[in-house]
Amino acid sequence: MSTVQTLDRAIATVVRQHGGIGGAAAVVKNGEVLLRHSWGWADQDRRYPFTPATLFRICSISKQFTCATLIDRFPDPSALDGDVKARLPLLAETAPRTADLANNQSGLRDYWATAMLCGSPVEAPFGEAEARRLIALTRSLHFQPGTRYSYCNQNFRLIGDILADRADRPLSDLLRKIFDRAGMERAILGAETSALPDGTVGYEGSLEEGFRPAINRILWTGDAGIAASLDDMIAWEKFIDLTRDDANGLYRRISTPQSFRDGALAKYGFGISHGKMLEKRITSHGGGLRGWRSMRFYAPEERVSVVVLLNHMGDPRPAAQELFAAVLGVPAKGPAPEPAKGWTGTYFEPETGLSTRIETTPDHKVQLHYVGRATETLDPKGEAEAGNPSVRLRRAADGLWMDRPDENFSVKLVPNEGEAKTDIGGSFHSAEYDATLTIVDRGGQLSGAFSGFLGPGLMQPLIPSGPDVWRLPCPRALDFSPPGDWTLAFKRESGRITGVQVGCWLARRIDFRRM
Repeated sequence: MSTVQTLDRAIATVVRQHGGIGGAAAVVKNGEVLLRHSWGWADQDRRYPFTPATLFRICSISKQFTCATLIDRFPDPSALDGDVKARLPLLAETAPRTADLANNQSGLRDYWATAMLCGSPVEAPFGEAEARRLIALTRSLHFQPGTRYSYCNQNFRLIGDILADRADRPLSDLLRKIFDRAGMERAILGAETSALPDGTVGYEGSLEEGFRPAINRILWTGDAGIAASLDDMIAWEKFIDLTRDDANGLYRRISTPQSFRDGALAKYGFGISHGKMLEKRITSHGGGLRGWRSMRFYAPEERVSVVVLLNHMGDPRPAAQELFAAVLGVPAKGPAPEPAKGWTGTYFEPETGLSTRIETTPDHKVQLHYVGRATETLDPKGEAEAGNPSVRLRRAADGLWMDRPDENFSVKLVPNEGEAKTDIGGSFHSAEYDATLTIVDRGGQLSGAFSGFLGPGLMQPLIPSGPDVWRLPCPRALDFSPPGDWTLAFKRESGRITGVQVGCWLARRIDFRRM
């Protein structure tokens, strides 16, 4: 069977298993298009079909185009370090460098999370004024720049805004130069996420419960604001392959592996993730906004690119892997994992101050609840280790360790078992964000909510997570995906609650004092 025939079968499987309301996918090998396919609806109410020319929100894939613009205009990004510092007027620590922003090593807390800390209602409008004010509140970092990795959307908003200010031109004009060079004829910076010029709609829901238009009122810029068609993304992948041997090629320059300050190799840099799929080296990025999911990658040794675009909330990575497997002629899934035994427990992670839970599943997987709302799935390897390419749990003589090489740290997890005391009610204030955490007891149910300059947040029931540690859920936020549960680690003096340290993966170690 030819590769094209194999891909035809694979895309039929993808549409059947991951198709949702609509989408598109492509495979490019050696600069030639092997697959260009779309299905379903761009707007089911008006019966607009999803086509290869349909505009699509590529979400965080936008970051690599922002970084390409940065490198194109400022081959030495340190020329903008002063601009970064100027946008953080209250920061009392050493400001991150421009390269730290591009590598997600800035130590800045993500405004996706801190907006909820400041009381933003779910799906509230969030534009230039809100972003600028929230970023300018920053007084501290949750790690020293260049020492750790933490995904942070505002890193790339800062880069885009600084580029526009330096050029005295809109970022859309600067991006146009990159789009034109790559032959991306329809691509635009569509910062207004509630609508696209051609009427394409992003959807929430499922086949079982039905689909509904996703509500999105955020103005994204250099972090997630680009809209492009499948044909535009095919042009980008062909451009990547065409310039693969050019030392000054844009993609080659932004996909050069980066390092941390201590010399350790980083898996992320300039809007590009470095990893493996089906044991083949790839450079990639995914994306997700409410109603949209996307994935693209390039395997340089094989000269294969895969793009999957979904205008619904399905996961594009399994679909991309299915298509890649068809090109390689290998199975899309590996062997079944070993049985998972004895992994269940609740812990406190002292490096970030986050509550950590470990569970097992009926299909012999280990589930780690730590990073945001998403669950990290690990394959057990005997009784002493479980892991995936990004994280590993290992039992040692002195306890259970979590290794996160992509983020450049290892930490011993502290068991956090026992009853949580309920004398935590009251109001707590963060001087840094001028935000208030209110905890109330209503008939035996403890609930909490944040409030600040963006509004009063929703009250949510608290979940005990060990002595003086609780979780405050954040199931929905400004956009996909929410920052996940906030860890509330309460502090006592002489037995009395005096404060609480609040954190999630995107925004860690924020002190609140009892009012």
